[in-house]
Amino acid sequence: MSSPAQSISPLAPLGVTAALEAAKDPNFKPKPKIFDEFALSNRVGIVSGGNRGLGLEMALALCEAGARAVYCFDLPASPSDEWMKTRDYVQNLGNGSKLEYVSIDVRDQKAVWDKGKEIGDKEQRMDFCIAAAGILKSHTDCLTYPSEQFKEVLDVNTNGVLYTAQAAGQQMRRFGDGGSIILIASMSGSITNKDHAWVSYNTSKSAVLQLARSMACELGKENIRVNSLSPGHIYTSMTAAYLDTQPHLLDKWSSLNPMGRIGRPDEMRGVVVWLASDASSFCTGSE
Repeated sequence: MSSPAQSISPLAPLGVTAALEAAKDPNFKPKPKIFDEFALSNRVGIVSGGNRGLGLEMALALCEAGARAVYCFDLPASPSDEWMKTRDYVQNLGNGSKLEYVSIDVRDQKAVWDKGKEIGDKEQRMDFCIAAAGILKSHTDCLTYPSEQFKEVLDVNTNGVLYTAQAAGQQMRRFGDGGSIILIASMSGSITNKDHAWVSYNTSKSAVLQLARSMACELGKENIRVNSLSPGHIYTSMTAAYLDTQPHLLDKWSSLNPMGRIGRPDEMRGVVVWLASDASSFCTGSE
């Protein structure tokens, strides 16, 4: 006798199970469901650092996957022109999705928590969170690194990531429907960027890796999944500060990748939708 299933997909029957049921039932109508597994229909979430760069790219992908509302947290008082045009693009998708901009300092734990609750009160759900806000300082000698600058980087890249994850996770717990939290780390959290004196950035991103694993172990039984994602060299507004002023870096960084090039922001779209959706329902604590 087989053991009872510990969990069942909301889209069941799926895969081979569906095929076996179809073989037994002549009235069973086969239907492709793989894209349904990736769909985010009616779901709500937060993307910090969502005013531009990778954060905005990921927010748009979530909207295209059907999210009802994606709240973009960022520091500027007003959204960028890039964000405004992306919001208009989302409106024209015609799938009912919307981008919302929230001016907030992710270093302010209370403000971030309060905004998370406000969104929960309004939307009556919280399904995903991408904590992507981050900063990178210029080359600074590790032996003379100023304490205030070191603290500033960790306050945004590590503490701000925690506070954003907490804000979303509190609402996921409140509504009891689980959810997916994605912490944006970096390859710099696992390796050291040769010839780049980025001790604060590397340290902050390494902390994010352990933060994801720790939160995943605590929250797994509540069906709140937590994973980290580490982009490699990608051309964004952050890396443009180096690539546009030091053209030789493009060849150098490209040579460090097996594909011989750096990445595009749109190449993050698939993985974040997968992590935010039910398609990754058994993935947590992973990097």
